[in-house]
Amino acid sequence: RGRELFGRLVPYGRIWCPCADDAATVGVSTPVTIEGKELAAGRYSLWADPEAERWTVIFNKNANVWHTRYPEGQDALRVQVTPRTGSHMETMAFYFPVVDGRKAELALHWGTVVVPLKIDVP
Repeated sequence: RGRELFGRLVPYGRIWCPCADDAATVGVSTPVTIEGKELAAGRYSLWADPEAERWTVIFNKNANVWHTRYPEGQDALRVQVTPRTGSHMETMAFYFPVVDGRKAELALHWGTVVVPLKIDVP
């Protein structure tokens, strides 16, 4: 729709939930590493602190939460990732562009911004 998403609609430097209504959730049935850091098996709400050059992606222990109420003090994991540019995606999407044995990449993609998360299953 020609709107500027990150830095405008989604302000830089403020924790944001990439969803609407209930917070987006991620569930893992076994311990994994995300960007080289351990995450225990469980279900987590997903949050982000976007910046132009680097994002902090947050996995929060409170999985049942409304998208506007960040549950401070309950983070299970925070990882730093560098966004990349991709083709235009009008609707925000989460997808796995790479799945290879015990390694995968989860991408958050909206507009031309792709936020990749490297996942390993030890």
